Amino acid sequence: MSRKTTVSTPAITRRDFINGVLVSGATGIMEGQARAAGTAGIAPPARTGMRGSHPGAFEAAHALRDGTVPAHRIRKTGEVYDLVIVGGGLSGLSAAHFFRKYAGADKKILIIDNHDDFGGHAKRNEFSVDGARMVLNGGTLEVESPERYNQWARMILDDIGVDLDRYLKENAPNESLYSSHGMGPGLFFDQETWHADTLVRSAVGTENCLNAHALQHAPLSRHARADLMRLLSARQPDYLHGRSVAEKKKFLASISYPDYLSNWAKVDPSILWFFRKAGSGVFCVGSDTLPALFAWTLGLPGFSGLGLGDVPEGLLADLPGGQHGRQKESGHSVHFPDGNATLARLLVASLIPAATKAHTQEDMATATFDYAALDRARSNVRLRLGSMVMNVAHDGAPDQARQVSVLYTAAGDGSPTQYHQVQARQVVMACWNMFIPYLVPTLPETQKKALAYGVKGPIVYVNVALRNWRAFEKLGVSEIRCPGMYFDEISLAEPAALGGLSLPSDPDRPIVIRMIKTFSVPGLSKREQYRAARGMLLGISFETFEHEIRNQLQRVLGAGGFDATRDIAAITVNRWPHGYAYTYNSLYDPAEWVFTETQTRPCVVGRQLFGRIAIANSDAAASPHTDAAFLEAHRAVTELLDAGQYPFVPTVPGNAADTHTNEGKM
Repeated sequence: MSRKTTVSTPAITRRDFINGVLVSGATGIMEGQARAAGTAGIAPPARTGMRGSHPGAFEAAHALRDGTVPAHRIRKTGEVYDLVIVGGGLSGLSAAHFFRKYAGADKKILIIDNHDDFGGHAKRNEFSVDGARMVLNGGTLEVESPERYNQWARMILDDIGVDLDRYLKENAPNESLYSSHGMGPGLFFDQETWHADTLVRSAVGTENCLNAHALQHAPLSRHARADLMRLLSARQPDYLHGRSVAEKKKFLASISYPDYLSNWAKVDPSILWFFRKAGSGVFCVGSDTLPALFAWTLGLPGFSGLGLGDVPEGLLADLPGGQHGRQKESGHSVHFPDGNATLARLLVASLIPAATKAHTQEDMATATFDYAALDRARSNVRLRLGSMVMNVAHDGAPDQARQVSVLYTAAGDGSPTQYHQVQARQVVMACWNMFIPYLVPTLPETQKKALAYGVKGPIVYVNVALRNWRAFEKLGVSEIRCPGMYFDEISLAEPAALGGLSLPSDPDRPIVIRMIKTFSVPGLSKREQYRAARGMLLGISFETFEHEIRNQLQRVLGAGGFDATRDIAAITVNRWPHGYAYTYNSLYDPAEWVFTETQTRPCVVGRQLFGRIAIANSDAAASPHTDAAFLEAHRAVTELLDAGQYPFVPTVPGNAADTHTNEGKM
């Protein structure tokens, strides 16, 4: 190959790159350099500071702006794999699991990920404070709606040894930990809105503070209090009188929840403050993008007089995830101490046994992993961290090529001087949909457009290790909503125990608390708000986050004796500029995308097999849930196998053979 030969990468405009792909800026690079020495020798889960999409994970993506990669910088490693997987999150790990299960455990698999840890959004944060070892999820929170898990997701759980029933039974006594201390939910009224900082707490045993008992101390005018109590009443007027139930539902799907409250329920304007972030924990944005129909199905107040009946049972129940806003909520969810990082750790332990001596569900609580063992030549499955894939291309026409070339470089190098190329018989793209068109520039334009449609929702999970939780107990709160403040909510870690990990029952012992931040830019569409929020998030330094964390905790908990200087032991900011998968929304998307399983949805068009390249991720299901990641991994792998590359795919009783071709049988 001539030294002048180049490997083409897609043209990317400055705006596309900043708003649609990735950006770190000088702030992120400097943070990464400043902390590099401090993280050496520390296992990735125990690293504090800026985590999630951390500095050093994506700077190399800037090289894509140049449009080409000089051939003299490419080193062909000589490695040839049966399958290369781009992305080491839950979808990528489960794709490796399914491929080994179906094609054979002797097959050679390489998983490439740009982060320094595996699991994707299913990240684990660890802390050691005053002799106590604590963990909390840094991203993916829980196994949601497990009774609705598709058969492939259930298969994964069974194969890696997850026993949710056993876990729930063992944790049943822990559920009353906070209530046994007289603690319940709280609501914080900020002085910027209400002239004085005021913490209001609900009675023990209640699920939220929107009730008469809690609101008797709220700083509301007489008129506003009456309006809010009317909104919470089970006997409200019919604000949409004269319409049929079908007409009401159709209308509610077309207006936002704040619009409904203001113009139809006609509540005092100050009441909208209570609901400004309604649904943000699911949709990563403010309530101005929440359809009123979604608000009804989520159980938000204001609909009792409309005669809408019960939320339909089983509506779109075959789609993955909780499908918030589109069907009745399921009974329960399951939270491991580190969230779904437990699942990622079990998958890696199964794929690469040499990486850890731990193998059971309970083992994962305190398991240590040998990261050097993840990428050893003698292993049939290799996991290569800290590596940014730059280009994926068939070696010839997609319908005739026998191999695919995968080009990657060190993720933390903003101006790469060396690129590495491996060969694969097949590839699974288990990374973000919106990034795939830039990595596979030969994709059909229609497919590229579909992949780019679903903009991911930015979100921040901050985990703060405290030396004690006396202030929470004194104030009688275990979780606090803060609609007007920098962080939307503050909560003590879920009272969960697993293996050698348990939450302290003594408030004088250390604990981890979670703070969540989402962004909203009212006036823009949901997708445009996500793009704007991403730019905002990536411009925030760790120092700014730390200042806001300390300030908010001091204001909210100070009356309970909290001292931010004394009581905060460590801070981990899990920054996810590309967080939750985009879900369809009836305010902005066609109704058939939202309420049916039509093949015209961008997630379906975008995930089509392209030669020897298949696509697997939660984006491909337009659902940010773990079972979506598992489902799409199974589809991607079986698409490749069904293309004739390997002799057989084991059948599973039922409609298993059709699940990857018939959307209605998911």
